[in-house]
Amino acid sequence: MAVVTMKSLLEAGVHFGHQVRRWDPRMKHFIFTQRNGIHIFDLKQTVAKLDEAYAFLSKVSREGGNVIFIGTKKAAQDIVREEATRAGAWYVNERWVGGLMTNYATVRKSIDHLKQIDREEADGAVEAMGIKERTKTMKSKARLSKLFGGLRTMEGLPRAIYVIDTHKEHSAIQEAHALGIPVVAIVDTNCNPDEIDYVIPANDDAIRSLRLITALMASALIEGREGVQQSEANEEHASMADFAHEAEKAKEIAVEVENSTDDENEVR
Repeated sequence: MAVVTMKSLLEAGVHFGHQVRRWDPRMKHFIFTQRNGIHIFDLKQTVAKLDEAYAFLSKVSREGGNVIFIGTKKAAQDIVREEATRAGAWYVNERWVGGLMTNYATVRKSIDHLKQIDREEADGAVEAMGIKERTKTMKSKARLSKLFGGLRTMEGLPRAIYVIDTHKEHSAIQEAHALGIPVVAIVDTNCNPDEIDYVIPANDDAIRSLRLITALMASALIEGREGVQQSEANEEHASMADFAHEAEKAKEIAVEVENSTDDENEVR
């Protein structure tokens, strides 16, 4: 059974791609049609690819592996922090620090420094410092927290990374490739799917789309770790007949796009 229904994807605006003129031809396979100069994703493929990504991350978690959620653009920051925290995953939502994975030994020193300040603050050592030293320490904590706050528990490299916006997070993807770390990512119509191991063809700008997909990836980690099915399809007890109905509904997407007045239908 699919982990999400087409109805949920439609309601979240997952099917809206970018302007036709901005497309990457390598995404042609995942595109259903175009209307009003906007590419529309083939949601049957999105459902299938979400299933693959979900199964992979669930397996990673079941085997004790860790994942970094990466999304530093404004629309993704809160979602990445909240869902990664819910799943007990590591995350980067402010800025990817070059060498975070490929030069982990050096980056680890900064993470350890942040954790040391946390301990000093907890046991009162920071409060006992002089004003000048305390101010310097807290400024250092603020800076380190912004960069590494979601990596405090990071011990070693991740087994996989999950990425929102492959253009913006290209450096992280390159580091993952260099280390042989699989990449799961939302890939919009203007992106290159060939550099991603687990492609999720979908809208990577709309907040509802990012929320839905990221929540599914977080649930995959929870399910793998706890053995409790988290999928939306399971929660809604969706039947195969419902899925078939949604497949037919996908054929009417073009009409929905033209009639939609939702903000997610704005030209991107």
